[in-house]
Amino acid sequence: MKIQWIFKQKGVTLIELLVALVICAVVIGSIYRLFIVQTRAYTVQDQVVEVQQSVRGAMEILLRDLRMTGYDDDNAASTVTVPTPPIVMGAAGNSIAVSYEYFNTTTAQYELHTVSYSDDATMRLMRQLTVTPGGGGSNSTTESILENVDDLTFTYGIDTDENGSVDSWVAAAGVGTSKVIAVRASLTARPPSLNPDVQARVIPRTLNSAVSFRNLIMK
Repeated sequence: MKIQWIFKQKGVTLIELLVALVICAVVIGSIYRLFIVQTRAYTVQDQVVEVQQSVRGAMEILLRDLRMTGYDDDNAASTVTVPTPPIVMGAAGNSIAVSYEYFNTTTAQYELHTVSYSDDATMRLMRQLTVTPGGGGSNSTTESILENVDDLTFTYGIDTDENGSVDSWVAAAGVGTSKVIAVRASLTARPPSLNPDVQARVIPRTLNSAVSFRNLIMK
């Protein structure tokens, strides 16, 4: 009797097993799909933050130099002469060079610092610093401060009535003989091209900022 009872027990049929496997596959596939979507979203947001921080950091370096444009210590001990005008505007609108006097506390001497910014063919924001000590000679260094640059544009605030305020914003070609007292910089960059998925989802980030040439306004 015990043997008959064992043989009468019902097991799992092949169809039931296949149905169970299909359900498990659907559930696992859905979980995997959700994981992929979340991973891509995290990667995209991480790249957005990285690009924004990189553009902001590069812009801060740029504005720091622009604020010093035309600074002259007017110290009798200084043999440095700041050029007039101390700003050279690139005709294409994607470059600028400024000069100012700097006191080097390490060597205790005055120096002429000429700093130029431009975007090159390899999509980099380049900063070139030329240091000319009061005793003569010069030393120039060039560094890349931002990669994957899409656009760099400068427009200039001109004071046509000599009242110390910006009357209009123009491109370099429109400055003419007007007094330049401010500059507006627009910098656009994108994520690295290593991840095509990120490139397709993250649009280039643009940061606009303006700075007054305070040392030129006072002259």
